[in-house]
Amino acid sequence: MPDIKIQCKLVESSIIVFDHEVATFLYTGGRYFGKPIGVRKPKPDMFYDKPLELSLIEGYYLLNKNKIEIYDSNRDKVIEMQELLDIAEKTYENFQSKYEIYEDLRDKGYVVRPGLKFGADFAVYKEGPGLDHSPYLIQVLPKHANLTAIDIVRAGRLANSVKKKFIIANALNRTYYGFKWFRP
Repeated sequence: MPDIKIQCKLVESSIIVFDHEVATFLYTGGRYFGKPIGVRKPKPDMFYDKPLELSLIEGYYLLNKNKIEIYDSNRDKVIEMQELLDIAEKTYENFQSKYEIYEDLRDKGYVVRPGLKFGADFAVYKEGPGLDHSPYLIQVLPKHANLTAIDIVRAGRLANSVKKKFIIANALNRTYYGFKWFRP
């Protein structure tokens, strides 16, 4: 990523990068952060003349890594880490645990995308969307959560049906538990 801080704007619960060249860099060269607005399935090798929408979790990660600066035009001020954390915790259930896993996976070099369409917290890629299929679905276990056998079977069957490995992530110690399904 470039050494300059990327300028972004907070718009409701999204962070928008309006500079098209920077937006394209964040999506392609920056390891698939955000999504071009209005593009359903962005291709990694295309330049989009559209702003980029970052989720709060992506924005918090990039702000934490000192890569972006977020401006709130409604209040005419720059958003600081604690303020963005407060906004994210009001918006996302279990934000802190999800962020810890997101950060861990990103720092390990994985591309982490929302996994909502698969019924999980994250879909994780080795290369990136459009370059490979996400081999993993990650469900972040909330701190002090109770997990039942039915929860595991339900998630595992879903992951198996879309040919992905189901992984439960424990944010307390950043550990991962994978499940392999087989027929006896």
